Amino acid sequence: MGTTQLEPVQEPKYWHLRTVLSEALDSEFSVGEVLPNERDLAARFGVARATLRQALEQLELEGRLQRRRGVGTTVAPPRVGVAVGTREHVWPGVADDAWQPVDSTLAVPPAAVADALGTGRDAPVHTVRRSRVSHGRPVAAELFHVPPSSVPGLPDASSGAARARAVLRELHRLELVRQESAVELGSARADEARELDRLPGAPVLVVTTRYLTGTGTAALSVATYRADTCRLTFGDTGDVEIHDGVGDGVAATSGVC
Repeated sequence: MGTTQLEPVQEPKYWHLRTVLSEALDSEFSVGEVLPNERDLAARFGVARATLRQALEQLELEGRLQRRRGVGTTVAPPRVGVAVGTREHVWPGVADDAWQPVDSTLAVPPAAVADALGTGRDAPVHTVRRSRVSHGRPVAAELFHVPPSSVPGLPDASSGAARARAVLRELHRLELVRQESAVELGSARADEARELDRLPGAPVLVVTTRYLTGTGTAALSVATYRADTCRLTFGDTGDVEIHDGVGDGVAATSGVC
């Protein structure tokens, strides 16, 4: 690998380097291949390592690169199609739901969750933890918060994944009026990073969904998606769609973003 000098341009140097690196990924590297270390890359392009890191971080955000523990920076595979939801308003946990329940706990939620549910900041709620895998790799993790008042007939005996399924089944007894979603870019916390096989601070897409009945908010979902795996597009009706690399998409939940 020789030395490549960047031409003077009006755009930020790291952004121009990102373009040059992207072209190099297409022509010189294959999916899963480990990139040279930062020192060698910085020397090749004649830039400071700080500039190089900015360009690499941008490419990671775009899903072109991924950092792997004990491996380094590798060329990422194409994004896979992962549906966020459906056009019809349905409760989580239906038969064709791609999420897998992990466990359920009864505890006081974060203040922001309590405020959204209207339960009071000291009141415990059921928190169902679910995970999602696509093509053999983790793509999302969800915390689904349900006040006890929404599931009054919940049995006491079950635990773990069985209890999580029981919470969702009991919730289906309510009549869902509508759901409201918001999508924002965030950074993976340590626990999320472990579950998603990412590094702490890696970019993630956070989809927050409120499920409403005639009496108010019955449940709140906070789902964290790998930003290097999922690509969100927004149609004319406000629907959210996720496409794979060849452009095939599936409709998802409408939301406020």
